[in-house]
Amino acid sequence: MRIIKAPDYQSMSRMAANIISAQIIMKPKCVLGLATGSTPLGIYAQLIDWYKKGDLDFSEVQTINLDEYKGLAPDNDQSYRYFMNQNLFNHINIDMKNTYVPDGLEMDSEKACNDYNNIILNSGGVDMQLLGLGNNGHIGFNEPDEAFEKMTHCVKLAESTVQANSRFFETIDEVPKEAYTMGIKSIMQARKIVVVVNGSGKAQIVKDAFFGPVTPKVPASVLQLHNDVTLVGDAEALALLDL
Repeated sequence: MRIIKAPDYQSMSRMAANIISAQIIMKPKCVLGLATGSTPLGIYAQLIDWYKKGDLDFSEVQTINLDEYKGLAPDNDQSYRYFMNQNLFNHINIDMKNTYVPDGLEMDSEKACNDYNNIILNSGGVDMQLLGLGNNGHIGFNEPDEAFEKMTHCVKLAESTVQANSRFFETIDEVPKEAYTMGIKSIMQARKIVVVVNGSGKAQIVKDAFFGPVTPKVPASVLQLHNDVTLVGDAEALALLDL
């Protein structure tokens, strides 16, 4: 595992965006696994900036997102499809037909998950997967559990995750309680993984996930077993690491 320490969020975002842009330049027809949440926003803004300057071409890129809330339509402003459109896809020359997010409106969980597994399989595999890190160690919506979930599945969100997401909704009752997410096996099959973390609130979970025991109670800890992981964090998030 490589660890890149940035002084602040802006630098962290630029460093992570540089890794992703190198992947696109080296393999224009690559498959990128993408994440949502506040942490990747700076990365997406940087990629958009480089695209507008003519440094990046997304015309052949395919993207596969980690997850989506069950029950939210793509045009719901809290859906992850909406998030990706607003924060990246609408601002670059990517073919929307090559951007994939789980179907939140498919209420048959088994069908939704099987369909998404087939999309991942038919893509030829993810070349580079971008991940954030939840406060409880979740990656995607793979919450702490007794075992690592393998493929795309429907998950009941942990109360801590529901509470963390409540700031995006008017009331706690509106926060989705279930989501479709790529499983641990799907994530681990990516050829390269980039994890981004920022803020002092992530310092302890970063230490637990990357320097503690590998356990499904800290889902991100499984990344210790991957042969090509880069952790990019700001000084606060990496403060507890002996670098």
